[in-house]
Amino acid sequence: MAEEKQPPHREATYEELSALPAHVVGEILEGELVASPRPASPHSAASFALAMELGGPFQRGRGGPGGWWFFNEPELHFGKNVLVPDLAGWRHSRMPVRSDVAHFTLAPDWVCEVLSPSTARIDRTVKKRLYARQGVEFVWLVDPVLRILEVLQRHEGRWLERGSWSGNARVRAEPFEALELELEALWFSESPEPG
Repeated sequence: MAEEKQPPHREATYEELSALPAHVVGEILEGELVASPRPASPHSAASFALAMELGGPFQRGRGGPGGWWFFNEPELHFGKNVLVPDLAGWRHSRMPVRSDVAHFTLAPDWVCEVLSPSTARIDRTVKKRLYARQGVEFVWLVDPVLRILEVLQRHEGRWLERGSWSGNARVRAEPFEALELELEALWFSESPEPG
């Protein structure tokens, strides 16, 4: 019996990614087009809360050291790979002026992936591998359902866990250890905070 030949693998194109509907997040990972649904409210709330917590002290220098630029869902172009982390930050020392571009080719110093059921597997495997390959120094993985923050630092091309916290812990996590982060602020709550 003759073996059936498989057609050669065709890599996804940026034109295919651009043609995706607006209600999905598209990425090209190792040649494959990956479309994920827009995140549910716990995911969105965690991402927004973290951006608010870090923005004042680290981007604006209010109550903190400043020295960073942050972007929400930036499009990162690493060769043929196109990644969209939930949040990314660049130190001023590497990006002295905030770039006005459609996408970035300079790898961030820090990325945060807020995990959801549809993206957790990819965030924890192929995207982490691509971030390490591009020289991203820190990856934060935030799980808003399990209420966990994991902090990873790249060392000699591999990820080392720098800490893992859950619930309502107060943490000082690299590279933003100048701020005590209250994890409770990240988690979706049905009742508004007092005041």
